[in-house]
Amino acid sequence: MSGYLLGFDIGSSAIKASLVDIDSGEMISSAGSPETEMTITSRGPGWAEQDPELWWTHMVAAMETISRENGTALQAVRAIGIAYQMHGLVVVDVDGRCLRESIIWCDSRAVSYGRAAFKSLGEELCLKTLLNSPGNFTAAKLAWIKEQEPELFKKIDKMMLPGEYLAYRMTGEAVTTPSGLSEGILWDFQKNCPAELLLRHWGFDRSLLPEILPSFGDQGRVTARAAAELGVPAGIPVSYRAGDQPNNAFSLNVLRPGELAASAGTSGAIYGIAEKPLYDPLSRVNTFVHVNHGVDGDKYGVLLCLNGTGSFNRWLRQLLEGIVPGAMDYPVMNALASKAPAGADGLLLFPFGNGAERTLENAAPGASIENINFNLHSRNHLLRAAQESIVFALNYGIKIMAEMGISVQTIKTGRANMFLSPLFRQIFATTTGARLEMYNTDGASGAARGAGVGAGIYRSFEEAFTSLTCEEVVEPDPGLTGTYSDLYDSWKTTLLRRLDKDTA
Repeated sequence: MSGYLLGFDIGSSAIKASLVDIDSGEMISSAGSPETEMTITSRGPGWAEQDPELWWTHMVAAMETISRENGTALQAVRAIGIAYQMHGLVVVDVDGRCLRESIIWCDSRAVSYGRAAFKSLGEELCLKTLLNSPGNFTAAKLAWIKEQEPELFKKIDKMMLPGEYLAYRMTGEAVTTPSGLSEGILWDFQKNCPAELLLRHWGFDRSLLPEILPSFGDQGRVTARAAAELGVPAGIPVSYRAGDQPNNAFSLNVLRPGELAASAGTSGAIYGIAEKPLYDPLSRVNTFVHVNHGVDGDKYGVLLCLNGTGSFNRWLRQLLEGIVPGAMDYPVMNALASKAPAGADGLLLFPFGNGAERTLENAAPGASIENINFNLHSRNHLLRAAQESIVFALNYGIKIMAEMGISVQTIKTGRANMFLSPLFRQIFATTTGARLEMYNTDGASGAARGAGVGAGIYRSFEEAFTSLTCEEVVEPDPGLTGTYSDLYDSWKTTLLRRLDKDTA
């Protein structure tokens, strides 16, 4: 069946669009916007907001780039898929207008609201019903609006996740999914329906939720107005939608237990699959409905999230770029980091400078440096310690997942972001003890393949991934396994001491 599939990956740094050939499964065109990271507004301590209109503007800009390269192909697009930054909140009025900027995933303002609900509803009830604490997720953010912006709350017709809003801009139809509701902690895993206990607790009318449809399937048709802006045919379906981490797992064909997916963009994540509704009693890692739940039996995604990965690396680049303008890019940073020894001669970094961290029970200790020696440590040490600290922070969460019963033997990732660094890849494999497999895919092309499944163009998941190939395998370095085990233990001991000090 000839034609093309279009996928979008809606990040907090940029919007990416990819065009995939249906027959070959190959990505023929890709574009992102903006060239530099999108602005995140912080109007208060721990706040993070973005204007949804900005997402749409950059979506259109990415499509204009693809149109210049493959305008004819765009007219043969058969379906659209959307991946998006998770846990954000968009609220619209009855006319579909945004009432305020989106409170995005790394915003920490609702932590206390989630904690209070967890205590009031009962921890055991929440964990059995929601598999999570209400935490700092989408529902808690709406509770913040209700209390802090009551007049605005009265005007809300629908609450949406970022990808749901952009699909709404395309189709005019407000639609959500069980997977999407679960990532907002609005899904009852026992009854397989919206979580009435949380809706009642916070006084949310169920009508605030959009219509619920499966992740794969017709979720609305592109309007003539949206088609004109995006350069695609009117009437084609939006047939797949998922949060960025479930979609990253899908993009890597991680649909069953035994394999994990990893990403390290602005934030870092490890995502594993379970066939039982597992949960961490402390909600340090979180369980959601996976995209193929119900299609191939019960499937749950267990997610570890670290807020500061690429964002930490970007901060370091900006800092060093300010010292030597024009001389610092990521390949240069990776090369400099490789010149420092394993362990960076005792320098320890902690990449927790991007809001409350779930793996730390929503503590926000901030980023810090330990053991710096002015006579010993150089820029090279700083850059190596940064990459090691990100791996150590991810490994801290992987240990929690292993305690839950998630097997950590093979981890798949795309060739992007932090995983572009050969040093980072080797530190990651050696520290975690996992076989790391690199694949020729990304979130946008995965969303395009998902659209093909949802539109019935691909008859199975296997057919959608016939072109997916492993490009590189990184095994743990046996010569450094003991070294990195000791380094991780030292890093963890220092972290726990810091957390005790911060919470004393």
